[in-house]
Amino acid sequence: MLVGMHAVTVVRGEAELYERTAHLIAGTTREFSCAANTMRTWMAARPSHGIPWRTPGVRVRKLFRLSAMLDPECADHARLLADHGAEVRVSASEVNETILLDGRVVILAGDESHGARSYSVVTQPEVVHGVTSLFEATWRAGTELAVHEAETAELRSFAPGLLDALNEGWTDETAARALGVSLRTYRRRVAELMTALGASSRFQAGARARELGLV
Repeated sequence: MLVGMHAVTVVRGEAELYERTAHLIAGTTREFSCAANTMRTWMAARPSHGIPWRTPGVRVRKLFRLSAMLDPECADHARLLADHGAEVRVSASEVNETILLDGRVVILAGDESHGARSYSVVTQPEVVHGVTSLFEATWRAGTELAVHEAETAELRSFAPGLLDALNEGWTDETAARALGVSLRTYRRRVAELMTALGASSRFQAGARARELGLV
């Protein structure tokens, strides 16, 4: 447990993070907010011990990156949260994976370039306030889950086929025929997919999809 912890405590890997912060999440009394780029988080592996959606009086918010919602598992998870009373929004911007607890603790995910992923558990009030302000700005700019689902229903149904076509390097004409759509529709869907993935090229879109485990 993080007893008498410093203003910033760094832990390595999801197992250590869970071991040392689960009590902080369980002790949330007012607000739990979380931003996620993918489903590959420590809480996804421990759904019964993660988000305190059943705790009376606790406001739960979850912000997903747009590209994450192309993953059917992530979309199902988002709907489950909403069904349990959580506020769920989707952001077109890349978000740093972050957990905010009662305005007093922030958990920031680091990169995975040096082995086990690092996580910074922050209690310094000024830093907590700054991170909270960034989260709030992104949250306000986000799209409510119901609106997002209505706007992207067709793209989600096309996404697997589009990603396969990009991964195989098919021409637009071949891909359009395989998917049973017009060339114009195919190109429009590819542009929408690139926007969702935050990609500036088709190559980058394919790479980003592989990074997210979508192909």
